[in-house]
Amino acid sequence: MSISISVIYDSGYGHTRKQAEAVAEGVREVERADVQLISLADGEADWEALAASDAIIFGSPTYNGTISARFKAFMEASTGKSWVPQLWRNKIAAGFTNSGAMHGDKMQSLVTLALFAAQHGMIWVGLDLFPGKSDNDLNRVGGWLGAMAQSDDASPEITPIDSDLKTARYLGKRVAETAQQFHAGRGA
Repeated sequence: MSISISVIYDSGYGHTRKQAEAVAEGVREVERADVQLISLADGEADWEALAASDAIIFGSPTYNGTISARFKAFMEASTGKSWVPQLWRNKIAAGFTNSGAMHGDKMQSLVTLALFAAQHGMIWVGLDLFPGKSDNDLNRVGGWLGAMAQSDDASPEITPIDSDLKTARYLGKRVAETAQQFHAGRGA
């Protein structure tokens, strides 16, 4: 049985896009898991693909202590497209975020994404990684609710650092494995 996972994200400067690509790499590590990246910068979300997905992973940069305006617009548009007909009910959900500061109120962005998923009746998957102790460790920023990354004011080719991208990849793999378990348990 194959599962479908969508990674829908916004990225202002390319750093969160890089994180989204790492999440997708993690999904691809799981056998029979297909993934598609949906960039909100490219225009209207692919609502049909989202409805057909077994899991949706949300990603947004953290600006001024919360998600981006473009991601918020997507959330508001989902009301009529997905929430009223409950098209995402019982889908697996997860999230990731990135900001320039080490903390940067990233937790607020993840809480916003998790609450959004809960309002859609989704089942949230967080990280099961202990916080790292160094820049080389997974989950160095110390998030439980989702993957957090920190990017310096530099090109996305340089930042976020490798351990943040490995954390995002780990989240993608964890979501794919969880979606397969959930799917198998439902007899799908």
